[in-house]
Amino acid sequence: MKVLVINSGSSSLKYQLIDMETEAVIAKGNCERIGIDGSKLVHKAKGNETVIEQDMPNHNVAVALVLKALTDSKIGVIASMDEIGAVGHRAVASGETFKKPTLITDEVLEKMEELCDLAPLHNPAAIVGVKACLAAMPKTPMAFVFDTSFHFTMPKHAYMYAIDYADYEKYKIRRYGFHGTSHKFVSQEAAKYLGKKPEELKIVTCHLGNGSSITAVDGGKSVDTSMGFTPLAGVPMGTRSGDIDPAAAEYLAKKEGLDFSQALTYLNKKSGMLGVSGISSDFRDLIAAANEGNERAQLALDMFAYSCKKYVGAYAAAMNGVDCIVFTAGVGENTASVRKAICDNMQYLSLEIDEAKNNEKNNGAIRDITGKNSKVKVLIIPTNEELVIARETVELL
Repeated sequence: MKVLVINSGSSSLKYQLIDMETEAVIAKGNCERIGIDGSKLVHKAKGNETVIEQDMPNHNVAVALVLKALTDSKIGVIASMDEIGAVGHRAVASGETFKKPTLITDEVLEKMEELCDLAPLHNPAAIVGVKACLAAMPKTPMAFVFDTSFHFTMPKHAYMYAIDYADYEKYKIRRYGFHGTSHKFVSQEAAKYLGKKPEELKIVTCHLGNGSSITAVDGGKSVDTSMGFTPLAGVPMGTRSGDIDPAAAEYLAKKEGLDFSQALTYLNKKSGMLGVSGISSDFRDLIAAANEGNERAQLALDMFAYSCKKYVGAYAAAMNGVDCIVFTAGVGENTASVRKAICDNMQYLSLEIDEAKNNEKNNGAIRDITGKNSKVKVLIIPTNEELVIARETVELL
């Protein structure tokens, strides 16, 4: 079976077509700047990359362009859309309504519309992507695979907030966690690499990128995670503040004359690495500036690493030990200085890294950077969220 995986963002649409018999990627690409001037499709197949510059005012046009590229006589990989056996759609937030991958029906779409306020940047785009695919392939089965699903194994004392319990019951305000497909994939890959069953391991997975989250995986199950009710909580990120005293947010809003919506925009888009450094949300820019002596860029990097270190230590305590630390995603896979800063001075866990191995260039494969005296394995594992979505779509069908 060939499964098409769709990951719809607010102004982008990433896709992969995967042959599930071999789990090989047949084609993949990204529609960029949807609804913005300069939109284009970058399509990769048969070892070649094709850039199609075309106006994409909405996701319907983007999906049509993707399907056209997949079936094109020159750059395509399938004769017709009939070869696509199913479509798996990434969805960020599910509330407590959907706790596992779900086949898409009219009723499911209606319920997802009601959950848009949990992820206002992501869920509406996912729904638009689904509707566009349904219009083009009305008879092809489709599924939602949720970022939150992996985290529904958290115990109640880990996911609850200390608010009036009646309000939790009415509004389902709790820790949900995100990046679940990534945390699931890399924790399972770590177990395979170590030659053990997931049930035998205590792993801390660090998904570090423009959006970052850290998860405690005990026995193959998520038992705690840094993001919360929304993807704003946890460590400071590219433009997101991460954890902050709610009273401090209120105080700042009053001083700056911001309403609640504007305050959330500030915390989501003007804070984090960008806010502290005043330079950029991109870690490459921050490292370059810090190397040139920029103190605020260095401060942003120090704050990020320190926050990650605290979560790693907290989750080792929560699980009563840790066997393996995994770094993944853009920053986790590619930024040696960040990994070093997080792992430095962790002797109490008998954890150290091999600096020479840590500084080696990313080759797209699993890399073991464990120090010779370390009792805790430290791995770099490229994530593959699309493959998890495809697998769960097939399993659901």
